[in-house]
Amino acid sequence: MIPGMLMGGTGFILALIFLTIVAPIWIVAHYLTRWRSSRRLSGADEKTLGDLAQAARSMEARIAALEKILDAEAPGWRSRSGG
Repeated sequence: MIPGMLMGGTGFILALIFLTIVAPIWIVAHYLTRWRSSRRLSGADEKTLGDLAQAARSMEARIAALEKILDAEAPGWRSRSGG
């Protein structure tokens, strides 16, 4: 036998332990980490979401201004439109 090599039975047992215990835990931990990191928003997604929120606030202010004008110029417009 070559010096430095494990005995046949011991090497087999170590390989078996690695394949049945260590490797599955390692694989599961790896993919859990990947899954958790993919659930987060990217920087571009966060910027787009911020832009959309700003556009919604701007539209809300415009709608409020238009409703104010309509209330002043056509007081019964809400009941006529069904809203």
